[in-house]
This record gives sequence, structure tokens and C-alpha cells, in this order.
Amino acid sequence: MAENVKKPTEEKLKPKLFSVMKNYSKEQFIKDLIAGVIVAIIALPLSIALALASGVGPEQGLYTAIVAGFIVAFLGGSRVQIAGPTAAFATIVAGIVASEGMDGLIISTVMAGVIMIIMGLFRFGALIKYIPGTITTGFTFGIAVTILIGQIKDFLGLKFEKAPVETVDKVSEICLRMHTINWQALLIGLLSLAILIIWPKKLEKIPASLIAVIVCSAIVELSGINVNTIGDLYSISSAPPIFTVPEVTFARVKALVPNAFTIAVLAAVESLLSCVVADGMIGSKHRSNMELVAQGAANIGSALFGGIPATGAIARTAANVKNGGRTPIAGMVHSVVVLIILLVLMPYASLIPMPTIAAILFIVAYNMCGWRNIRNTIKTAPKSDIMVLFVTLIFTVVFDLVVAIGVGIVLAALLFMKRMADVTEAHAWVDIDDEDTDPDNILLKKIPQNTRVFEINGPMFFAASDKFKYMLDDKNIDVLVIRMRNVPAVDATGVESLTRIVKRCERHNVKVVFSHVNEQPMHAMEKAGLVERVGKNNFCSHIDTALVRADELERTAFSN
Repeated sequence: MAENVKKPTEEKLKPKLFSVMKNYSKEQFIKDLIAGVIVAIIALPLSIALALASGVGPEQGLYTAIVAGFIVAFLGGSRVQIAGPTAAFATIVAGIVASEGMDGLIISTVMAGVIMIIMGLFRFGALIKYIPGTITTGFTFGIAVTILIGQIKDFLGLKFEKAPVETVDKVSEICLRMHTINWQALLIGLLSLAILIIWPKKLEKIPASLIAVIVCSAIVELSGINVNTIGDLYSISSAPPIFTVPEVTFARVKALVPNAFTIAVLAAVESLLSCVVADGMIGSKHRSNMELVAQGAANIGSALFGGIPATGAIARTAANVKNGGRTPIAGMVHSVVVLIILLVLMPYASLIPMPTIAAILFIVAYNMCGWRNIRNTIKTAPKSDIMVLFVTLIFTVVFDLVVAIGVGIVLAALLFMKRMADVTEAHAWVDIDDEDTDPDNILLKKIPQNTRVFEINGPMFFAASDKFKYMLDDKNIDVLVIRMRNVPAVDATGVESLTRIVKRCERHNVKVVFSHVNEQPMHAMEKAGLVERVGKNNFCSHIDTALVRADELERTAFSN
């Protein structure tokens, strides 16, 4: 009787909200309510700061927290994920806005949302793990550097003659305009940094960023010192998010596809990383594909209601968990509270000093840079991984994230293929060695006199194709046995290499026998017609039967 084996269940495409509400209680609602309010207070200054770093108005950061935060909580695959604007997108958004305008940003973000929904529906959630960690670490640190450089102007109160977009140009302009430093602005910036660093050590419950905003805004307003505030540089709106549709043309869509893919990949990676962190904190398991669908819908909603790209925010998600949030209700409460703040208190945002915003972003950049990961990589990783990390980092700073991710993935793929090629090899065996005690070792087998056995180890793919050229250097044989028990996979070039070997054997009247061909290589060889060409009876399941078959072929050749 066949034994019933339980197959792993396929991940549901069902929002976590609908699952957790079955056993929802009044006690948990109170905890979620408190957590949602606290996270909203944390999100307020961060959303404004990240919007300004992205080159858009302060209210657009709040629109993102409201719309995207609510949609992700309602549809998401995590119990505690908090979504909103994050530092990872600041440089991307600023670049798109500078070159394509707000309409270009909206179209890019909507397309990115569609891409993420498709990724979720086609179960691509698990594939995100194949993006090398060195690339993620590299561009994350690079983004942190660009954010830090971008805020030096406001932190020092410098007066620029130009408004550079590229990071390298910003560094040049900072150096040229250092003589315009505003010492009062620097003083407010240093005070803000001191509060942001020291306050959490004394009283963690009240967000340090909120305290820095209140204290420094009061000092600037009451003292009348010469320090730029948000109101001096931006017009403040307390209007709720309004649905807007940009003018769309095929040419515009085509031009913005690279930006859309960058936003989609980055949002997917950061959101799923946040989910993994949250799972570890609450002992739960998120639904990655549902999360991708939710993030896609959230980005579409955010863009169409005046916001910017959004993703799961690790810091805000962690704050939600620490304050008792355990269901998506907390994320929904967070969005509603941010909306109330927008409608009631937004005019007061005009009083926030720009050096304080810069200080908040300095701390964000420090927290996201992951310098410990880089230190550990340098200490423990192979040189090839270190090279990928630093190439991605440098390209992120000097060029942009689109170029950095593209170059990083191509470089990582090339180095991986080289690594695989280095471990792929073919050995020839012709006689017995009594010293080996492995019963399956070819050295302990009796090989027919006019037979040569080659054992291939490792994947057969294009980067390793040159390893098999010498396989028929000895033409004075009757049978060539190719043992493939350690070949997990072949690609088209690998099959082509085997086909060339078979053709060469045919020209020299040498028969070919294959031993222990695994499932994927066998399927590829069948598809290419190689199995039919060699003959199914020349494919043996074990080396012993392959050697018996070789002996039969030798006898046949001798009798002829």
C-alpha cells in the first residue's frame, strides 16, 4: 500500500487581515490602537523629511503614509507591516522628478505597482531571495551616502548658486560654497542631532524625532534667528489626498519602463525584508506573494492620490511590534491618525527648521547604511563578493540605482558562473587502484581494455564548456563511457558540448555509453535528440551496468 506523503501547501493569496479577524478581541484592538497612534507620531516627521529629500512637497510624504499604509495593512500578507515613504527611494524619486516631473513619477510608480501585482500573482515572492545580498548591501549603503550628502546643504545652511541633482555635482557645489555656511543653522542642526542621539537612551517611548522637531521649531520661532524653515522654502497644504490621473502616452510609458522596474524591484526587496524581520519578532510567517500584490496596489494608490513610491518600513514596523501591534488593524489606525494630523496640524509643519530635517535624515542614513554588514563581508567573504558590493556601492553614488543594480547583477552573475566553471571538471579513468576503499569509485571497477571512462563533476553550462574538449584525445578506443552522477544540471551549451563529443566519436567509430544521468540533464538531452542518437540502451543507471554494456560493445566491435 502506497504511503500518503503530505505535500507542502501552496502559499495562500489571502490578506492576513481576513485571517486574523476570526479570533480578534477587544483587548487586542486596544493594543493595536495604541501602537497605531505611536507609529503615526513616528511617521509624521519621517514622512515629511523623506518627501523633502525626494524633491517633492512635505504633504506628499504624508499622502504616501496615509494611502499606501492603509492599503498594505488591508491587503498585505504580514500581520504587522507598516508601509510608507522610505529612504531607499529618496534619490530615485528626486532623479525622476527632476528629469520627468511629477507626471513621470506618477506613471513610473503606477507601472511599478502593476509589475509587483504581476509578480505576486505569478508567485515570484520566493524569487526575491536570488538577488545577492552583496548587491542589496551595496546599494543600501550607497543610498545612505547620497542621502547624507544631499542634506549637508541644509544642515550647514549653505547657499547654492545651482541646484545639482547628481551626487557628485552636489559634492562639488558643497566644496565651492563652504564659505556661505550659516553658523546659526549649524547650531540648530547639532542640537537636533544631540536630541536624536541622546533622547532614545533616556526615554524611548516618545519618538526622538518628534522632540527634536518641537524643541528646535520653538527655538527658531521664538528667537527669530536666521534659519530656513519648511515654510520658507515650500508651500504647505493641509488638503486631503485628491485622485489625479496624469497624461499618458505610449512614448512616455516606454521611456519610463527602466524606472518602473527599479522601483518595483526595490519595493519588493525592502518590503519582503521587512516582513522577514517582523516574522522573527512575533513568531509569525508572512505571505510573500500576497504582500507583493498589496505593495503593488499601494503604490498605484499612492501615485494616483499624489504620493510617492512606498514600501514596507522596517523601523516603523519594528516600532509597531514593540508597542503591542499584532494585527493589520494597527497599520490602518496609523494611516487614519496621519490623515487627522494632516487635516488639523499640517500648517504647523511650516515652522520646522530645515537643519532639523537634515539631522533626522542623517540618522535615517546611519540606521540604513548597514556598515556592520559591510565590515563582516570584508572580513569573511570571498574577494569576488567584496568586489560586487563595492562596485554596486560606487555606481549607486556616482551614477544612479538603475545602473548600480544592473551592473551589480551582471557582475555577480559572471562571477558566479566563473565559480561554477571552476568546480566543474572531467576525469579520465583507465585502470584499478587497490588503495581506494569507496565501493562506488571508478578506480575499483574493472574497466574493459579498449574503454575509457570520463567522470564529470559539477554543472555543465556555457562557462565550463572548454573543460570537455579533450574528452576524445585518445582515438584508439572502442567505447567511451561518460559518467554523470555528479552533474545536477546542463544548459543548451552543455548539451551542445555532449553532442559534439558524440559526433566526434561517430567519426572515429567509437561507441558512447552514458552512466547515471540525472533527471534534468536527461530531459535536456532527450529534448535535443541526443538520447535517440546515442540509443536508449546506451544510457545506464549505474556504472556497473555501463561497464557491462561497454564490454558488450567492445566484443561486437572485435567480432566485426
